Amino acid sequence: MKGQANNNGAVFSGAGNRKEFFSCVKRVVVKVGSGILTEETGLNLKMVKNLSQQLAELHATGREIILVSSGAVAAGVRKMQLAKRPTEIPEKQAAAAVGQASLINEYELAFEEHNVKVAQVLLTRDDLAARRRYLNARNALQTLLAWKVLPIINENDTVVVAELKFGDNDNLSAMIAQLLDADVVINLTDIDGLYTSDPRTCSDAKIVPYVERITSALEQSASCHTGQHGTGGMASKVIAAKKAHAAGIPMIVAGGATSGVLKKIFDGEEVGTFFAPKNKKMAGKKCWLGFAANPKGLFMIDKGAANALVNNGKSLLPVGIKAVEGAFGVGAPVRVVDLDGRELGIGLTNYSSADARKIKGKPSSELESILKHKAYDEVIHRDNLVVTFEDQEENP
Repeated sequence: MKGQANNNGAVFSGAGNRKEFFSCVKRVVVKVGSGILTEETGLNLKMVKNLSQQLAELHATGREIILVSSGAVAAGVRKMQLAKRPTEIPEKQAAAAVGQASLINEYELAFEEHNVKVAQVLLTRDDLAARRRYLNARNALQTLLAWKVLPIINENDTVVVAELKFGDNDNLSAMIAQLLDADVVINLTDIDGLYTSDPRTCSDAKIVPYVERITSALEQSASCHTGQHGTGGMASKVIAAKKAHAAGIPMIVAGGATSGVLKKIFDGEEVGTFFAPKNKKMAGKKCWLGFAANPKGLFMIDKGAANALVNNGKSLLPVGIKAVEGAFGVGAPVRVVDLDGRELGIGLTNYSSADARKIKGKPSSELESILKHKAYDEVIHRDNLVVTFEDQEENP
């Protein structure tokens, strides 16, 4: 398929055989958004049953299914007979608390008709930011899948605060896919996929069937439109696809209201937009470090160090550090940025912020005389560094 450019110059190229790819898929994360699960009166029960039937059919083929589902607030609005969706945080959290019970109950009833057991899993970003809790979450979910139970995951909106939010369930679905080393993420939404331009304002807008690489131009062109009930929009789906791409996991964005959409996808039909993965999957620890860990500070580095990290696969040495921000200890995750403030990666530091400030800009040969000890030549070793620079491929 010939490359295709959108109105902002982002280039999209052709795809391989979808049917062949999906015939090998064993573990899949399906995310369904509020725009699909809700209607004017709240939770769309007909859609919950329809989606559950499609997922149960996939489950019956022996595939492992993880569902990331929005809809708790909408279910709370319906149950409390509220006139409209609340906008104040305490009211939204209360609606989520009321609605989450109804949401999981509706799913349980719907899946019970197909003899599929489900489990409710509520998470905050803090649950995945801490390495031990990240591993605990993975072990629990792995056990559920081994038991043939279908996990239904949502953000714990009742207690989460801004700094502990995933942002939206698009982001959460990508992180869950990384956590469980899924084969693919299917993001079901109220739009049929990524378009060459905004279909609301451009009559000749066409679906982009395949995206090989997510560039900054593509991110900027993605629509920020969110439906009445949603929190993400296409922009958040592109960001989530970028995270999945970096981990070596493909993502499909497709219209959840399309009849039999999951069967069509697994039959290899060209439904929605297929975001291709990197050729090589990222190791589990690096997935956590790059996308789940909560950085405690940053190192600003010079041009030479940036080139060494991004293009030559090198470790970060103190001589390349121009500035240190934040307060952190040894082993903390720290962002690495260039002189323009662009994030290049995230790594685990061998030195505390206090010691890093003392040795920044210094050659490794002087560290022992400055600190009266020398633990490492590198401030961040390559094995503990994930390059996240958006338009570059990380060297192995």
